[in-house]
Amino acid sequence: MQSEDKPTRQTGGRSSAWLSGVLLAILLVLLFVGGIIFDRVALRGFVFGNNAEGFNEALLEEARGIIQNHYVDQDAATTARLQDGALAGMVEILGDTGHSRFMTPVMVEEQRNSMAGEFEGIGAYVEMRDGFVTVVSPIDNSPAQAMGVQPGYIVLEVDGQDMAGLTLQEVISHILGPAGTPVTITFFDPETGENVTLTIERARIELQNVSWAMLPGTTIAQARIAGFSRGVGEDLAAAIGAAEAQGATGIIFDLRNNPGGLLDEAVAVAGEFLSADSVVVLRQDAQGQVSEERVAGDARPTTLPVVVLINQGSASASEIVSGALQDAGRATLVGETTFGTGTVLNEFPLSDGSAILLATEQWLTPNGRVIWRQGIVPDETVELNGPVQLIVPDTARALTPEQLAATEDQQVLRALELLQGGVVSSFGN
Repeated sequence: MQSEDKPTRQTGGRSSAWLSGVLLAILLVLLFVGGIIFDRVALRGFVFGNNAEGFNEALLEEARGIIQNHYVDQDAATTARLQDGALAGMVEILGDTGHSRFMTPVMVEEQRNSMAGEFEGIGAYVEMRDGFVTVVSPIDNSPAQAMGVQPGYIVLEVDGQDMAGLTLQEVISHILGPAGTPVTITFFDPETGENVTLTIERARIELQNVSWAMLPGTTIAQARIAGFSRGVGEDLAAAIGAAEAQGATGIIFDLRNNPGGLLDEAVAVAGEFLSADSVVVLRQDAQGQVSEERVAGDARPTTLPVVVLINQGSASASEIVSGALQDAGRATLVGETTFGTGTVLNEFPLSDGSAILLATEQWLTPNGRVIWRQGIVPDETVELNGPVQLIVPDTARALTPEQLAATEDQQVLRALELLQGGVVSSFGN
């Protein structure tokens, strides 16, 4: 890729009135809600430390004045735009690329809808990764998936406009739009080194985050989680119960292209496979203090053998769950190394409806493995050759045993082979 394709960071400023409001909002707000990985536990308090000494508000006001008085494109130098740039710049300068970030009010609303299981767009999750706006994963049955958008695709242009130099939130704002309207996006595919231009019709995305089906001609159930939104733990428990009632002898637990979600739902999901009080994840704060998240004391996990499917679109809560099951020896992981999202994000609302997502903790697997920027490495690496239509419960139901055997989804076939061959043991054996 040429250097001109790289997005670059943007900062800005505005008058002392809005700057004071921004600083107060950043420093004094105490509440936050869930996210990816989002934690729903309330902050106990917030202390304005010595690092704030010497913050020169007048310097930012000076820069704002210069920009608004002299920049050649006056339409671009609006106070609102410079305000968002200043907020984004303060977060981006931390270097936690693709994790900590500023969200506009529109992005906050989209985030709320996503956690509730519905939103409007093309149906793909993106993050800033090494300076590029990168697709983490398309959503099941979304327009993006239907058009062949792949994890790892890098956004270059939206409707013919170069995205280089724009922040993550600015690129997302170009992609968002009303359902039924088209958007043309040019991606760079790092696997082939080529650009891919797709016109995608936006739609109302209603997430079906838990689905399951018996794979045709087998007694193996495929249970899939597409995202860790509210209620996923309970829905997975119901799915596993239904599979057991139909005589399932093993579970393929599919976390591919799952970008994550709520931390407490990740713990609940892990509790469907791990024994009561098992450690699911370690949380390490800025002072190096480590705390544990454990399975509930009354958990009643399935004893069926499990193979977990992961790929580079598996991130955050997906990595917490797969890492916990791998450390416990509870499941065999098949697929590709995951995305490598290893921080707990807390959402700090600002007074205008915008918010700051800030990494306040790093998470580790129960055995202390660091996942941030490294990912979870599967026990068996099975890579797919080029774009492949993944076998998921919704598509598996319509297949014959012969069609399943002929699929290009070698990850599902390998998981099936391991379970049918008795390579993966039942829980407790």
